[in-house]
Amino acid sequence: MISSKFDWKQVDQAPSEPFLELAKKEDLDNLAAGILYERGIDDQAKLHDFLSADLSQLHDPYLLHDMDKAVERIRSAIEAGQQILIYGDYDADGMTSSSIMQEALEMLGAEYQVYLPNRFTDGYGPNLSVYKYFIEQQETSLIVTVDNGVAGHEAIAYAQEQGIDVVVTDHHSLPDNLPDAYAIVHPEHPEGDYPFKYLAGCGVAFKLASALLEGIPNELLDLVAIGTIADMVSLTGENRILVKYGLQMLAQTERIGLQELMQVADIDPSDLNEETVGFKIAPMLNALGRLDDPNPAVELLTGFDDQEAGEIAHMIQEKNEERKQIVQDIYDQALTMIDPGKPAQVLAKEGWHPGVLGIVAGRILESLSQPVILLNIEDGRAKGSARSVEAVNIFAALNPHRDIFDAFGGHAGAAGMTLPVENLEKLSDALCSYILDNGLDKAGKNSLTIDEELHLPDLSLETIKSLEKLSPFGMDNKKPVFLLKDFQVLQSRTMGQNGAHLKLKLAQDGAEFDLVAFSQGHLAQEFAQASGLELAVTLSVSKWNGNTSLQLMLVDARVQGVQLIDIRAKSAQLPKG
Repeated sequence: MISSKFDWKQVDQAPSEPFLELAKKEDLDNLAAGILYERGIDDQAKLHDFLSADLSQLHDPYLLHDMDKAVERIRSAIEAGQQILIYGDYDADGMTSSSIMQEALEMLGAEYQVYLPNRFTDGYGPNLSVYKYFIEQQETSLIVTVDNGVAGHEAIAYAQEQGIDVVVTDHHSLPDNLPDAYAIVHPEHPEGDYPFKYLAGCGVAFKLASALLEGIPNELLDLVAIGTIADMVSLTGENRILVKYGLQMLAQTERIGLQELMQVADIDPSDLNEETVGFKIAPMLNALGRLDDPNPAVELLTGFDDQEAGEIAHMIQEKNEERKQIVQDIYDQALTMIDPGKPAQVLAKEGWHPGVLGIVAGRILESLSQPVILLNIEDGRAKGSARSVEAVNIFAALNPHRDIFDAFGGHAGAAGMTLPVENLEKLSDALCSYILDNGLDKAGKNSLTIDEELHLPDLSLETIKSLEKLSPFGMDNKKPVFLLKDFQVLQSRTMGQNGAHLKLKLAQDGAEFDLVAFSQGHLAQEFAQASGLELAVTLSVSKWNGNTSLQLMLVDARVQGVQLIDIRAKSAQLPKG
């Protein structure tokens, strides 16, 4: 049966005629103009700022808290020939942040080392044992953290006690008490007043690099684009500018490692956009940190050895394929453990890989529209990740029950935790009780904003060109989603390995377009026969055999009224392509 994954919310705010005239002068069609207007870009000044998005609009890095102290200390370390440790993180943001800082220090002639902590042996953030090793064995005199540090009290206190200054650059949520570091560079620092609060870790590192180099290092923007998109921060304001120009740099990157990575991933640099980064490049980099030692990623991003870059790229590709299989295996196992009588699922099992549990929890949440906690059991402890629907603040639900955890942290939509196995039932009871006591069990699905209703005869490649002026798309500037109804399904056929995906040919008032629906191959017959079918779609460009055309991509589907399917046709062989 065709069942919607989301609660559709249609925007209904028509732009004014004067605004449409302004948009027309900027070569925007009415569809693109209406979307901008709905998103608060509703006058000439806002429209100009949004569409220009120029590097000259970047803020002065010295507006960031402690930037002057950070620059002064790093420069003095370089002048004295002191060994600097760049301490990063094991995800794509941390990898790119570390690479940005490495290249900035390299340009300044610094003595440096880079270390990305291992998710399984070091954990996230400053690690006391690692700090001790570099201070005692590697003669480190200054530590610069990137994409971490604001929660690293113990390790940073140790370093400072040893006379080793720590410069923290971070963007994660600030705890009530900050570590006693030499400098803390953070866009949300309570004593700072930085105009844009939503930089990724790589964005903060880029700001420090800009201050150190006394200018905007354009050659680092490709790394900033990857890290910013991967970390799913707000793609507005300064981030929009950084990603816009970073994608241009990435499309013509001279980084051997990125060239190799795009080759093994079958990415055409000329077609590269934020979706390429978000769905291909970033997951590959993240796979390394999820399953293994993340440090080779820095060599991939910064190195000059063709052979080594190729070997690392192929290794990362293999890790990503391994990660996909692990995710699928855990997903299949977890589905058999679901209790349909509960408003939330707490699923725990021995042998589940802890590096991918958040991904799997997100996939199960999408299918159930319920909060999901997935935990690996090892040595009497359960450790894992939670993902939650919009209506249920998972942090608020579980924070009052810290007594059942060894460790717990997170925010409204996601959390991480470790607890004794004997407390698993208490965890399930606490979460389910919170949902039931607050009447959230009927809250339903996450919402999906529908920007406009489509009329197929109005679409062309020019429509795409106009919408592309609104990109790059991401958090707080979502790719537009459109409603399509009152159309005919001329053809429904499966495609891909084992017929996993679906391709439809749709017609409306004489216009015909293809639609691709990933992971919907099993519903080919339902889509072919359903009446009252409504689709939520995005627009994309398809290039095949030298031809370029507009195609639709399915986001969600629903059927108005009763679904009547001829089950006799279910056994018929559907065309596959």
